[in-house]
Amino acid sequence: MDTIKLTARQQQILELIQTALHNTGAPPTRAEIAAELGFKSANAAEEHLQALARKGVIQLVSGTSRGIRLKNHATDNFSQPGFKQFQLPIQALAQLCLPLVGRVAAGSPVLAQEHIEQTYNVEASLFSQQPDYLLKVKGLSMRDAGIMDGDLLAVKTTREARNGQIVVARIGEEVTVKRLQKTAQGISLLPENPDFSPIRVQACDIFEIEGLAVGLIRNQF
Repeated sequence: MDTIKLTARQQQILELIQTALHNTGAPPTRAEIAAELGFKSANAAEEHLQALARKGVIQLVSGTSRGIRLKNHATDNFSQPGFKQFQLPIQALAQLCLPLVGRVAAGSPVLAQEHIEQTYNVEASLFSQQPDYLLKVKGLSMRDAGIMDGDLLAVKTTREARNGQIVVARIGEEVTVKRLQKTAQGISLLPENPDFSPIRVQACDIFEIEGLAVGLIRNQF
């Protein structure tokens, strides 16, 4: 594959997107790009993003503030890890056999056998970290992070996560996908959709991190 030629500024923005994906699991907004690179407005960031899209490095998704997706060769050519999205099925490169978890019953383990709907074979290199399972996304609370209803979220089982990462968390008897926020005042689970309210974890709540989002598969079926 021919190397895609980018300007210095385009390369800088691409690396900023890849870093944000790696660190938080979601691309930056136009305003965040503008603030980071010293642009006077988000429109300047949009112009550079449009140029990257024309060169086939990224895909822009309308209607969401974080609607930026890396094309496959963006990570191939620039060797930066990221939170990548792929289409099913992936037939020829099957290495991981991942269980697909549907709706989780209250109070029961995520990977309980009765929650597993089927399994998918996928290539391990598609993910920034090796996932343990796929979780079917319900609802649109993480829409602006590019996570849509019906998507398959690749999850690595862990009890630890950094501030700002997208996690699968259990609060009480509910399992939810949200962005983790830790402050001196406590822990909150933040949606990526202004129509939804943050979940504040109370001292009396039973709270546990179940896993970390490490990739996303857009399910076509």
